[in-house]
Amino acid sequence: MEKKERPVWVVTLMMVITFSGKVLGLLRDRLLTINYGSGMEANAFLTASRIPRVFFDAVFASAISASLIPVFSELLRKKGKKEAVDFAGNFITVMGLLCALLTALGMVFAPQLTAFFADGYDAQTAQLCAHLTRVMMPTVLFTGVAFSFVGILQSLGEFNVPAAISLVSNCVVIAYYFTLNGRFGIEGLAVTFLIAWLLQALVQVPSLVKRGYYFKPSVSLRSEGMKKVFALMLPVMVSTWVLPINQTINSKFGSRLFEGAGVSALELAYNLFTVIAGVFVLSVTNYIFPRLSRENADGDRETLRRTISGTMHTTLFIVLPMTGGLFAMARPLVDFIYGGGKFDAFSVDITARALTYMALGMVGYAVQAVLCRVYFAEQDGRVPLMAGGVSILVNIVLCALLTERFDVAGVAVASAVSFAVNGLLLYLPLGKRGLNFADKAFLLDMAKALLATVLMGAAVYGARGFLEPRTGRLLALLLPVGVGVLVYAAAVTALGLPETKLVLGQIKKRIKRGN
Repeated sequence: MEKKERPVWVVTLMMVITFSGKVLGLLRDRLLTINYGSGMEANAFLTASRIPRVFFDAVFASAISASLIPVFSELLRKKGKKEAVDFAGNFITVMGLLCALLTALGMVFAPQLTAFFADGYDAQTAQLCAHLTRVMMPTVLFTGVAFSFVGILQSLGEFNVPAAISLVSNCVVIAYYFTLNGRFGIEGLAVTFLIAWLLQALVQVPSLVKRGYYFKPSVSLRSEGMKKVFALMLPVMVSTWVLPINQTINSKFGSRLFEGAGVSALELAYNLFTVIAGVFVLSVTNYIFPRLSRENADGDRETLRRTISGTMHTTLFIVLPMTGGLFAMARPLVDFIYGGGKFDAFSVDITARALTYMALGMVGYAVQAVLCRVYFAEQDGRVPLMAGGVSILVNIVLCALLTERFDVAGVAVASAVSFAVNGLLLYLPLGKRGLNFADKAFLLDMAKALLATVLMGAAVYGARGFLEPRTGRLLALLLPVGVGVLVYAAAVTALGLPETKLVLGQIKKRIKRGN
């Protein structure tokens, strides 16, 4: 019995740890806004912290997710721990050298990178951003090592320590705000971020030692493991480029708004967007990817099609109301999370407008995240490459057309449309592969879910308008959300969507068991 319950316990604990990390991340962002608002220092810091993340996402993240974990696991299973450990040492050495090179180049060309990422900054903000970029650039190397350790520990069956690394780093940054921020300011914050990322690697070392892992450096690009790495990493690398490139584009246009404050508004709005949508969507994609890979290997196209259909059905059933709720509640949410201190009413307003229109991209974000995994399961990187390239081009064109007239809302709309275009271009080729999941029944159910979402959105917006003048910020946020949940649940139940039938069936079974 214990063996059966252990996976459930592990997954539950991972979810709790991950959610706690996200909450601390929001607290970290709130402390930034309270102490620095959306002024020069905050804008320079947010851009400087994004530059090394883009470097990492473009090179190292894809190598780990696409290759380290599956190759290490395969060698561990087929050839034993020594072969797996030797491969991991080779991988970390090669990628570490690459990240060290990127770090050095980033530090040397920090002013040029600042001008590229945020060409709207004035001379003072640009100078500060370049300085902070040099300070934080080594996070590329630290992140690479930390996430390599994550991949090794997960391959060895340890999940909770890797899930907890964001707790450690966020706690370090939060502690800085309450202790040393008044003395060392924004430069001290940059150094603290650097230390926090280093700690993400160091806290995993005891668990690695406990499981018998030792680091054995070597450089061999022709080893069996590294050959598989380079063969596997390209398709996922392509998909991981789309988000950081689009965020870079958005930041570039945002730097031209409100004396650079558009950067803070878009960055903070996107952080909230990914907390709300990303946790659910990434959970779905991480769960479904191995299953898609197995079914594709089996060659059963109809089973694969049904899996995709069921996954998309449940995903949109949940993401649609999240979209409506976020669209209606963006302002009170931003005010509650970030408002106060130096983050004044103007900062709340521009961030809320960015989040409101960014919410329209949630469905596209979910669709492209799931469908990318379908192509990866089929070992096809060509379609994601083309879809991602077109979506990036769409984002650039729409930002150029909409930013001057609609400021941050224009950039957010461009981002939302880009997500939708990416998802659509990933969907269209599925018919030729026998994987078209959007039959009449599916489309009818989605129409019902959309109708329920509209009803829910109207109810939430009405409840918000009634409660905001009469209650505090917390109740004005929570009560309309509660109203929305009830209205959506009632609507989808009345419309007879399959998910509600499943939930009601489970409730009835439990009632019968209780009796």
